[in-house]
Amino acid sequence: MPDVRRPIPGAGIVVWRGDEVLLIRRGKPPHAGEWSIPGGKVEYGETVREAALRELMEETGTTARIVGLIDVIDAIGGREAGASGAADDWHYVLADFAAIWTGGEPVAADDVTEAAFFPLDEALRLTHWDKTRDVIGRARAMIAALPTP
Repeated sequence: MPDVRRPIPGAGIVVWRGDEVLLIRRGKPPHAGEWSIPGGKVEYGETVREAALRELMEETGTTARIVGLIDVIDAIGGREAGASGAADDWHYVLADFAAIWTGGEPVAADDVTEAAFFPLDEALRLTHWDKTRDVIGRARAMIAALPTP
């Protein structure tokens, strides 16, 4: 029988409010308990940009304006115990966007246990995945390069 597993499309969003970046603590695998950027699976019929903004609202209650695509990242892993106790493999293809906060104070909701803005140095210390730290830094550079209003 052929392998019918496929990567799962997802979207993430790096939201800046001044000199602080928004992080969430994941409540479910993969990487439960770790700090990350808001994001999740793309639903059928929605664009990756729409998914990023929806996930932001669902997970933190905040809104933002997307300023650009940072990168498309593959998250491939496995052997993390799932809720059933069985080992799970995963492959997500994540479109990560840079954004500027437009409203709301972060409140953890959905599958998130904490949500807060952090200064860059602290955010980089809290996040463990090198790709997350990379997109945070790249988003900061993108936003710094924007013309000032």
